[in-house]
Amino acid sequence: MTCFSPRFSVAAAVAAALLASGCASVGTDRAGADDATPPIVFVHGNGDSAALWQTTYWRFESNGWPHSRLHAINLPYPLARDDDGKPQPGRTSTAEHRDYLKSEIDKVLRQTGARQVVLVGNSRGGNAIRNYIQTSMQSGTVNVSHAILGGTPNHGVWARAGDREGNEFAGAGPFLTGLNAPKNAAGDEVAGPVRWMTIRSDNNDKFAQPDAGWPGSNGKPTGVSYAGPELKGAQNVVIANIDHRETSYSAPAFEATYRFITGRAPATTAIVPESTVTLSGMVTGSGVNSLDPKTGSFSNNLPIPGAKVEVYAVQAGGADAGSRIGQALHTQSIAADGKWGPFRAQPGVPYEFVVSAPGYATTHIYRSGFPRSSDIILLRPERIAEADRSAKQIVLMTRPRGYMDAARDRMLLDGRAPGGLPPRGGMLATSKLLLQEEAPRTVQAEFNGERLVGRSWNAADGHVTLLEVTQ
Repeated sequence: MTCFSPRFSVAAAVAAALLASGCASVGTDRAGADDATPPIVFVHGNGDSAALWQTTYWRFESNGWPHSRLHAINLPYPLARDDDGKPQPGRTSTAEHRDYLKSEIDKVLRQTGARQVVLVGNSRGGNAIRNYIQTSMQSGTVNVSHAILGGTPNHGVWARAGDREGNEFAGAGPFLTGLNAPKNAAGDEVAGPVRWMTIRSDNNDKFAQPDAGWPGSNGKPTGVSYAGPELKGAQNVVIANIDHRETSYSAPAFEATYRFITGRAPATTAIVPESTVTLSGMVTGSGVNSLDPKTGSFSNNLPIPGAKVEVYAVQAGGADAGSRIGQALHTQSIAADGKWGPFRAQPGVPYEFVVSAPGYATTHIYRSGFPRSSDIILLRPERIAEADRSAKQIVLMTRPRGYMDAARDRMLLDGRAPGGLPPRGGMLATSKLLLQEEAPRTVQAEFNGERLVGRSWNAADGHVTLLEVTQ
């Protein structure tokens, strides 16, 4: 077992030295790129999307990894079924998830000409990776060199006999017991030729808890321990105090992943800025604030044809913080493929992304300045929950790549501690602020040094504000 400290800082001199060297330690996207650099396929978790790998992309690129060899899948229906063996609208079975991953791997191998890929998965994404590799081994064809699983509930979120055993996350169910069956005389749960690593939290993963009522500790036993994500036969890494999503999307998780793939530490875990920033992605699915009435899912990664995107630069500070600077810099109607962009951004400038679509609230998404280009920025319009319709303005603060821990993180929403969070533990990624003021105004959020500014908008006119944390 390998242990890491919770957070580590990187001196500015390291980033400067990396810039001076051209970040060429692994390869680049220019002519003559190092074709030996393995392509990496990233697999997001339950209900999530490719966009969560944005900062992981940036860290790999900051260490010279070619962008063309980084590929994050977008499972159209990312939620698991309640019972894996029973069809459920808007949700995928383990077999469907595995087969979708296979098609994406085959595409990456064709595009790159590589013989093998590296697979990196968070949470449910690790289930698909294990299922894919086990099926491949049975057929005698293994095109994976390394598999890195962050926070994957390899022994279940619950593991007591008779407890919802048809569910994909049941430790006593047929899916996980099949994956965990001994692979050799030593009883290993994984086997070569693939090299395996797991990353877990010491005790702050919401899906690896002995008590179902955590952090209140008043629920029934789950039959799972903090070490539930570990696998016998794998290299098992423990990072103190990280939450479920941070097992994949944090700087410490990147450091462990990079070291495992390459055999050496990265030159930096910082994100090295680019001089030219181009942004693009997709407009997809239902937002985090309500259920999709058509599918019963709280999110999907399907395109929304007919949606509209506008992008504005906003004031970073002063009396007009969060206000727009001039006219829209980018306006686009979304076609059937759901793609938006490209948009040429100014490095470090904060932006407001306005997404409107029939059946959704007009959603004003405020983001910090972008240090690097990204083509996996997903824009999701919100729906206004019935319980919130009496509010004059609705402001959401969300952290897609991790949770908000009141006992661990330094954070504010509109000058106060974000509401709705438990007193400790990485449990929730979104906090909601309901305002009853007549006039919209500046709102701001802070999270561990990242500062976001935006404006509230009238909910009665169908508008919602979303302050999205990057880290």
